[in-house]
Order: sequence, then C-alpha cells, then structure tokens
Amino acid sequence: MTFVGKILVILIMALSLVFLGVSVVAFTTATNWKTETAKQQDEVKKLQSQLATAKAVDLDVQTKYAEAQKEHGAATKNHENQIAALKVDNEKGQNEITQARTALTDAQASAKLSLEETAAKATDVAKLREQLTAVTEQSNKFKIQQTDLNNEILNLRRMLDVAERNTKSLRETAAKFARVLTDKGLSTDIRLVQAGELPANVEGKVLKIDTTNRRMEISIGSDDGLSVGQELYLYRTTPTAEYLGKVKISLVEPDQAVATIIGNTVNGKKIKEGDDVASTIRAK
Repeated sequence: MTFVGKILVILIMALSLVFLGVSVVAFTTATNWKTETAKQQDEVKKLQSQLATAKAVDLDVQTKYAEAQKEHGAATKNHENQIAALKVDNEKGQNEITQARTALTDAQASAKLSLEETAAKATDVAKLREQLTAVTEQSNKFKIQQTDLNNEILNLRRMLDVAERNTKSLRETAAKFARVLTDKGLSTDIRLVQAGELPANVEGKVLKIDTTNRRMEISIGSDDGLSVGQELYLYRTTPTAEYLGKVKISLVEPDQAVATIIGNTVNGKKIKEGDDVASTIRAK
C-alpha cells in the first residue's frame, strides 16, 4: 500500500466516524434508540478498533517510509560517490590515454631515429667489411711476400754460409800461396793474380734468383772447373732462343755457384729459373 492510499484509508475512517455520529443522532430520535445506541456503540468500538489498526498501519508505513527515505538517501549518496569515483577514474583514464599518446609519439620518434641510426651503422658496417676485405687481401699479399722474403733470407743465409766457407777456404789457400810466393821471392798482391782459365763447354742452369733479379744461384761449381771471377754467358732456349747477357762468378761450391749479372740484361729482360749459363753459346 502506498503512502497516499494509507492517507485515503485514514480519511475514510474519519468520514465514517462523522457519518456514525450523524447516524447516532438520527437513531436517538427514533424508536428503540437504546438498542440502536448499543449497536452504534458497538459500531463505534469496531470503528475505533479499525482506526487504531489503521493508525498502527500508518505508523508502520511512516516508519517504513522513513527507512525507505534513509535507504534512498544512502543509496543516492552511494551512487553519487560511485559517480564521483567514476569521474575520477575517467579523468585518470583520460590522463593515462594522453600520457600513452605522448609516449607513443616519443616512441615513434625514437624508433625513426633508431632506424636512421641503424641504416647509418649498416652503411658503416658495409664500408668496414669492404675495408676488412681489402686489409685481408693486403695481409695475404704481405704473407706471400713475407714467405718469399723468408725463402730469400734462407737462400741468402745459405749463400752466406757458402761464402763464409769459401772465404775461409780461400783465406787458407791464399795463406798457403802467400807462403809459397814469399818463399820464392814473388809478390803476394792479389791484384796481380788472374782468374783461372774457364773450361770449355761448361753448361748449367739458373736455380734461384734474388728479389733484385741480379744475383742468382747456378747448378755448376768448382767440380766443373769454375772459380771466382770467371764470366759465363746467360741465355734461354725456350720458347725461342735468345741471348740475355753475361754473369760473373762471385762464390763457388763444389756443385754450385753464385753469379752476378754484369751490367744490364739485353733489353732489360728478367732472369728466370731454368735459364742457361755456359762458357760458350751453342744452338740447341
């Protein structure tokens, strides 16, 4: 029952009491007024009882209405608090969205810058790789040159050993000859001593060439009749026969010797391993 309905019930009860009073007055003028009065009194009591019940119901309604108002107020306040919290959350969310957009813009700018830096670094890396390839090739060339130089050093050391042995032998031989010459009253001046006569038909091959392309090691030596100071012809027969120049013996071993080019070769041609040396030039 609504509050208005309850008020209408109370109003109806009040009007009933009024009509009851009018009825009592009317009945008091009629016959059997005592009986009617008794009846009316019973009706009055009944109406009073109903009125009391209605008042109790009205009080209960008012109490419930007050409680409903209180609950409504609490609910309203709770809703208002929720709305305020939602507003705060919405503002916070908007701020976070703004911050996220700003961060995204910054991230995009940083990503673009990083891509540009990466592209630049990739270009630098490509250049460095090219430089590394060039350095590696140069290093390999240096290693080959170093190997050639090491081989040349070994050859020079071997030649030096041969030269030292020859020098020692020559010094001993020279000392012996000097003693013989002194005993016979002859001069010991080496400048007056001529190189021995070169044997005929002595032939050999060029075994090694130094880096200057002037000194060489040949395949004939003292066993073949060579001695220091003698000169040989230098030529090659393949692919075509051609004269290259002359060489002079500077060091001698039993089975090989070291010779040096006299002057320049013909037309400045390079000496090769396998070229021929001989006391005379013969067609082959």
